[in-house]
Amino acid sequence: MFSAIVIDKTDGQYKASLQTLDESALPEGQVTVRIDYSTLNFKDGLAMTGKSPVVRQFPMVPGIDFAGTVTDSSDPNFKPGQKVVLNGWGLGEVHWGGLAQQARVKGDWLIPLPEAFSTQQAMMIGTAGYTAALCVRALQRQGVTPDKGPILVTGAAGGVGSVSVALLHALGYTVMASTGRPQEESYLKALGASEIVDRNTLSEPGKPLGKERWAGAIDSVGSHTLANVCAGTQYLGAVAACGLAQGMDFPASVAPFILRGVQLIGVDSVHCPKPERLAAWDLLAKHLSIEALERIGASTITLSQAIDQAAQLLEGKVRGRIVVDVNA
Repeated sequence: MFSAIVIDKTDGQYKASLQTLDESALPEGQVTVRIDYSTLNFKDGLAMTGKSPVVRQFPMVPGIDFAGTVTDSSDPNFKPGQKVVLNGWGLGEVHWGGLAQQARVKGDWLIPLPEAFSTQQAMMIGTAGYTAALCVRALQRQGVTPDKGPILVTGAAGGVGSVSVALLHALGYTVMASTGRPQEESYLKALGASEIVDRNTLSEPGKPLGKERWAGAIDSVGSHTLANVCAGTQYLGAVAACGLAQGMDFPASVAPFILRGVQLIGVDSVHCPKPERLAAWDLLAKHLSIEALERIGASTITLSQAIDQAAQLLEGKVRGRIVVDVNA
């Protein structure tokens, strides 16, 4: 028997509850994992509150990532006792996720836990930090090097933003951090931001083409913010887009793309191929210091607290990461 948060749907209404399940209820998969830690992400918040149709089938265990120890495996790449990490692949949407004490998944979805991190530290990074690493790599592939100019990070005090700021700084970039929370200025500068940009200067409708202010950007906000980010990107710059906190729309002009050659790169963390996942985690292991990770911090909660915390997350009341100790 094991504990799990389970989302059910009755008469069109979502209901998330903490339940005790038998191991026989686990879905099909080659590898069974005893989970140490999971996280609470924006998508999990949407799923548990029912504010967006994230969940595709019911009942569903939410949790888009986890870190733990293999207990049983028919996949030759994984052995009992091995520490592993999983991000995405539809966990919490179409396959039972990490907000539980056990999981059973496909071996292809797992990667070995980097030696630099414990399972708890891996979830302090979580899918948000892994996504940040994918975004940094996307900018690097477009030739956006530190000498080209500053990098703007929107939603900088959030999970993706915080790790992005720390990673970029460690790699030698000058970082501009956009946030709507002025009280986070000292926190963001401690992570490595050299300039704070008021979110309100980016979140309203703007000009098709603005002053060239940054060589690249990592955006987790979308909507008018992403449009303004693109409008302010330098010639041959690049923008890595990975989120939609402000909205899924993109009310922009083609001007930045055809007049400045700006590249807009979509970053998907869910179905990202395994080699790129390994490269992203390798980047984190080499350049995200434990000191920076501790500065970003994480609120560690129990499995029973996750449902209430989901609503607070959607209301923007949470800084950084929320780690869930599923065994507490």
